Amino acid sequence: MELVEAVRTRRSVLKLTDAAPTDDEMRELVALAASGPDHASLRPWRLVLMRGPARDRLGDAFAAAYDDSEEAARAAAKPLRAPLLVGIVFRPTAEHPKAPEWEQLIAAAGVAVTLQLLLHDRGWMAAWRSGQQLDDPPVREVMGLAGGERLLGWLYVGAAKADHHPAPRRPIDIDQFVTTLPQ
Repeated sequence: MELVEAVRTRRSVLKLTDAAPTDDEMRELVALAASGPDHASLRPWRLVLMRGPARDRLGDAFAAAYDDSEEAARAAAKPLRAPLLVGIVFRPTAEHPKAPEWEQLIAAAGVAVTLQLLLHDRGWMAAWRSGQQLDDPPVREVMGLAGGERLLGWLYVGAAKADHHPAPRRPIDIDQFVTTLPQ
């Protein structure tokens, strides 16, 4: 797939089958995604691959936030919507003289976006999901987060179901988003 085609056709897909890339394939794609912009080459991120029972443990951590059993059951089922979850963890380097924290955050987000495009190029679908429980202690514990780390969400990764037919994106009015300063 050409880059322009990958960018044009990538969509967040929520209905996924049980097929997912292997750990070896993910390592290859992450190595490629790591080539993105990263001022001072700090690598202020890490990714956590979650399959099988690890997704159940994350679901239990989601459910812990709810007293209502129906809401807890719905929350517990969320990580089971994809065969592979990729936790996106931001780990900033404190007070770096060349790369402020906001630049480091952009580098972490850039890895996740690039990884989504690379997955799409290989025929996999992904959706970046977050939620209000990103910083809940049970979620942080399951994800193995250290004190200074922040969870940015998860890529839900798998193969699209056969009936998946994404609608074309609505075109944007470029003039609302791009201006040119006079020379």
